[in-house]
Amino acid sequence: MEIVCLDLEGVLVPEIWIAFAEKTGIPELRRTTRDEPDYDKLMAYRIAILKEHSLRLSDIQDVIATIRPLEGAREFLDQLREMTQVVILSDTFQEFALPLMRQLGYPTILCNSLRVSADGMIEGISMRCENGKMKAIEAFSSIGFRTFASGDSYNDLAMIRKADGGCLFRAPDNILESERDLVLTRTYDELLARIRSFIDNG
Repeated sequence: MEIVCLDLEGVLVPEIWIAFAEKTGIPELRRTTRDEPDYDKLMAYRIAILKEHSLRLSDIQDVIATIRPLEGAREFLDQLREMTQVVILSDTFQEFALPLMRQLGYPTILCNSLRVSADGMIEGISMRCENGKMKAIEAFSSIGFRTFASGDSYNDLAMIRKADGGCLFRAPDNILESERDLVLTRTYDELLARIRSFIDNG
């Protein structure tokens, strides 16, 4: 049996932090896991900026409420879930994810959580575990699943390489340059075809 593991932001929905940067006019918040391989460093950087500008979790959630899935994402996910089991593996946070999951038909998502003060300021992050995406792949493999993984950022590389099959999806040039051996897909049809081939040749 197969299970497909997908990143969320950049694959199914727009980047939350980029949308928030555009709304607030703070260009420094445009930095994402496409730019910074060290997730802890990236989140410390973001939290410091939020505190500097007195921005709360509710401010981010207000922007998330306006975000819609990428064009064709819901249809792609529906088709994929008819073919096989699907899990979203994301380094986002449960406090961000719910409105987006509602629009995607409530797929299963494994993500993290935030530490939030009484006045709504983000104080830190609570990661489910270190290298959570890769460890999820290992766990699925340990219970008999053949795994396929796809994502677009530095924090997706370990799960793609650990999975039985996988590819990049709409990854930026800096990742394509450093990961030349990984296959790139640019459309949902291409990604669906690669997954279908993986299943058929299992």
